Amino acid sequence: MWLRLWLTVVFGFWSGMAVAAAGSGELSLGSVAMDIPAVMHQRLSPLASYLSRELGQPVQVRPDVGLNQAVENIAAGRVDIAYLTPIAYVKAQRAGKVRIIAKTVTKGQKSFRLMLVAREDSAIRKVPDLVGKRFAFGDEAALVQRAVVVNAGIRLENFGSYRFLGHYDNIARGVMNGDFDAGILKDTTAYHWEKKGLRIFYTSPELPPYNIVVSQSMPTGTAKAIQSALLKLHLDNPEHRTVIKALDESYDGFVATSDAEYDIIRKIVKPFQKEDR
Repeated sequence: MWLRLWLTVVFGFWSGMAVAAAGSGELSLGSVAMDIPAVMHQRLSPLASYLSRELGQPVQVRPDVGLNQAVENIAAGRVDIAYLTPIAYVKAQRAGKVRIIAKTVTKGQKSFRLMLVAREDSAIRKVPDLVGKRFAFGDEAALVQRAVVVNAGIRLENFGSYRFLGHYDNIARGVMNGDFDAGILKDTTAYHWEKKGLRIFYTSPELPPYNIVVSQSMPTGTAKAIQSALLKLHLDNPEHRTVIKALDESYDGFVATSDAEYDIIRKIVKPFQKEDR
């Protein structure tokens, strides 16, 4: 009897130590570069702090400098959690079998759109007006942007010129300053700059939105805990509102999603796969 009690105590002690050790490791949160790393760090920090409290283990922000780096880091397991664009998720899933656990909700919509914009005082009113004009894209690896532009009715060779500026805010500023005649923006960025002098003249069909993924190596229990924490974020809770709005002012929160929802992304970028380096 005493031996059994002693073994129970010892086994319980070491089991408790193992659980504590599993929960004490630091997790990292990566992200596509929608803005410069310092700004992305600010936007992601409230989410990292919230997840740290919910999980009982530290989550540190490690923003990436470009889409391809974000894909490589989550696919290789160098970061544990990542905030990704639709094409970044598709690439990461193909490269490292990452698991998608939630997608964003924007102004009540469980999808997002890409938008073509010009200055409010520009003569550009429709897509054919872009022929011969200077156009701004974001990250060169963001194939969805090129697919949307081509599907809107203009081929890239019909532009006077086009450049890849990396971040959406760079595009908005470039168009606003007159360095480019038009550009492509994520809907939330377009809404923000619409108040500052840009005009939206084309809106893409609905696309599956930005998302949160975890690396393949993450334990299922931890992945489920992260998903649960994301899904319970609610705007009515002041703390939750801070987390959501820091990530994007137009976001309402997160909902569950699946890999199949992103098949449309695979389809529309297929003609551009030869450019997918």
